[in-house]
Amino acid sequence: MEITWYGQSCFRLTERGSASVVTDPFDHKVAGYSALKLKSDIVTVSHEAPGHNFLEAVKGYKHLLDGPGEYEIGGVFITAVRTNGKKKDDQPRNTLYVFDYDGLSVAHLGDLREVPTRSQVDALGEVNIALVPVGDGGGLSAAKAAEAIGVLDPNIVVPMHYATPDSKLSFDPLDKFIKQMGLGIIESETSLKITKGSLPEDTRVMVLEYQK
Repeated sequence: MEITWYGQSCFRLTERGSASVVTDPFDHKVAGYSALKLKSDIVTVSHEAPGHNFLEAVKGYKHLLDGPGEYEIGGVFITAVRTNGKKKDDQPRNTLYVFDYDGLSVAHLGDLREVPTRSQVDALGEVNIALVPVGDGGGLSAAKAAEAIGVLDPNIVVPMHYATPDSKLSFDPLDKFIKQMGLGIIESETSLKITKGSLPEDTRVMVLEYQK
């Protein structure tokens, strides 16, 4: 499968013979980055905010998921779990999604703010690839992101939701998370192309370039 990042929390997941997914499409006037012009079969929204629910940016989708549940669409099994507990004025409800492509699972954590509970982790099942907010500003801080990764124990971590030259929102830089993980310089990739058989045994952080 291939995972492409467009900035903020927006990714496109594609696998031959299966439905394509776009996560958290953003309004570029709010989030920065280039205006999105994407096509997809499925769109998922982690929470209701213009940096995450700008549906006008995606064409052709037939399925919109914006809450908890279990779904099977176009060969993709999707588990959606509500997080962030009780709704507060400053803490919108968040939905965390796991996409299972024939045994290869990708978790999109949305604007997760707290380390997942054991019941939440159990509900998600095995996570091979975790798309993790690491820049605070409404999502996990670098320290909490590192703790969440320890709980989820994925094969690959892709950071998202952090400060970049094109982001208009206030986030911490990626370096803060990289240091928290005890890592050095990581070369970025244009996209992540992966199969179940090529997953690393130990957790690996992969940094993606956002596509313009």
